[in-house]
Amino acid sequence: MFSGGSYHEVGRWLWNFLTSHAKRVDPRLEVELEAGDERQGKSYGARLRFGRLVSPVMEFDYREVADSRGSLAWCSALAERTQGLARARLGAERAADAGAR
Repeated sequence: MFSGGSYHEVGRWLWNFLTSHAKRVDPRLEVELEAGDERQGKSYGARLRFGRLVSPVMEFDYREVADSRGSLAWCSALAERTQGLARARLGAERAADAGAR
C-alpha cells in the first residue's frame, strides 16, 4: 500500500475509501467531504448522507490520513467505523419512515 501524498490527493483517496465502505451497507448512501479554505492542508470533515438525514461530522487530520492510509489495521478500523455510521443512518431513516406512517 502507500502513504503520503498532497492534500488534494489524500482527500480524493479518503472520499473514495469512505464512499466504497458506506455503499457496501447501502448504495444510496453518499459521502460529503469538507475540505474548504479553513481546512486546506490541515484537516477534512466527512458526513454520510442518506435521503434527508446527515450524519455528524467525522473529523480527520490530513497528516494522520496521509501517514496511515498505507496501514491495513488503520484502514480496517476506518472501514468498520464508516460502516457502523452508515448502519446508524439507515436505522434513523427507517425509524423516521415508520413514525411517519
